[in-house]
Amino acid sequence: VQLQASGGGLVQPGGSLRLSCAASGIMFSRNVMGWYRQAPGKERELVATITPVGSTNYANSLKGRFTISRDNAKNTVYLQMNSLKPEDTAVYYCLSQFIRTYWGQGTLVTVSS
Repeated sequence: VQLQASGGGLVQPGGSLRLSCAASGIMFSRNVMGWYRQAPGKERELVATITPVGSTNYANSLKGRFTISRDNAKNTVYLQMNSLKPEDTAVYYCLSQFIRTYWGQGTLVTVSS
């Protein structure tokens, strides 16, 4: 199983980034997919999840700025992040869940001027 996250980087406050997570070795269309993040010195926290049929769930504090989506044909889940703030700086991890839970390696997002 491999969850390959990409798209992180340095962005200025107010900017946007789109993260991608390409999955292999799982029955992607049956998995709940999600994104978590871990800021320096803090615990890992939920960002968003999306079910196989596209139902979404977001951390309350991120609703309206972040959008999770998936492409089952490409075995890929996305996280569109808009109006980024310095407090969004974190390592973002991709997650898949169906019977077992798998984590990707993470991609660093830094929001700074």
